[in-house]
Amino acid sequence: MALAISGIEELLGDDADSLLNHTCKTISKDKLHIPSSSYVDEVWYHSDRNNRVLGNLEWMLNHGRLAGTGYLSILPVDQGIEHSAGASFAKNPAYFDPENIVKLAIEGGCNAVASTFGVLASVSRKYAHKIPFLVKINHNELLTFPNNYDQIMFGTIDKAYDMGAAAVGATIYFGSEESNRQIVEVAEAFEYAHQLGMATVLWCYTRNSAFKVDGTDYHSSADLTGQANHLGVTIGADIVKQKLPTNNGGYKALNSGDSSYGKLDERIYSELTTDHPIDLTRYQVANGYMGRAGLINSGGASGSDDFADAVKTAVVNKRAGGMGLISGRKAFQRPMDEGIKLLNFIQDVYLSEEITIA
Repeated sequence: MALAISGIEELLGDDADSLLNHTCKTISKDKLHIPSSSYVDEVWYHSDRNNRVLGNLEWMLNHGRLAGTGYLSILPVDQGIEHSAGASFAKNPAYFDPENIVKLAIEGGCNAVASTFGVLASVSRKYAHKIPFLVKINHNELLTFPNNYDQIMFGTIDKAYDMGAAAVGATIYFGSEESNRQIVEVAEAFEYAHQLGMATVLWCYTRNSAFKVDGTDYHSSADLTGQANHLGVTIGADIVKQKLPTNNGGYKALNSGDSSYGKLDERIYSELTTDHPIDLTRYQVANGYMGRAGLINSGGASGSDDFADAVKTAVVNKRAGGMGLISGRKAFQRPMDEGIKLLNFIQDVYLSEEITIA
């Protein structure tokens, strides 16, 4: 049974009025390419993407409970490498078995399942034709001592193609010492993936210890993450994944004192954003070519109120003009029936006609 608007309002609690009735007065919704049933025809059809890429984008957008809406609900489970398997699956050891990951995505009505070469290859013959595979091609491994934060390639585009993947995904740590190498590697990989007909999704994360200034962490500031998104679509990402912005002013903080960092214009803060979460996320959308490359926000770590947090993130993303949510730990670190329920709650936000673009 779908979650009604009254249930969504209840989960939003004190934030319901602010999130559901907000009108964005910074970047008008009229300037955006908003997800719809004809999104591929209206947006990507005019690009240089070949017919096979368009077909795979269409397949993802027309699979699962959100089929035909233009929105995406993706289950990502690459934490076995990114956060270590034990730390990720101890809450629910069933997900050491890759088949349960794919089953959760299918039973949860997702548009696609995103995971590692090993996970998806192990069950590809059984499931690659039943749900779109999004193969993550690089990872940060956490076995080197001391821990080393770098994204390195774990497989090849040819391997992803051979297992029947609809899309490939990658992460770049923008702002890190290794980012120049990662940009080149991923740009080349995405170009080859497009040649073979696969869509591309980029985790546009920022990482640099200097992004923490005077006790404030700007890794998820709207201005820095927005620029990361803009770099991501520049190197060929069809869809960008980004953390929901939690603050703003990263460029300003990094230009304090005698330091000089990047470039900024005060109108980023006075005209293009406010401190409202929908307006901050709208700036992320705008940096993805005004929505020509869809924005999917991450669901974040599992916490004490996952259902409410997931619904809130989905409402902010949808009303900002985003394309959906990619939520993993909140879903797989609990019994499968609860994980399915959480994924369905997210999807119900995008299926709700009462929740519109701000």
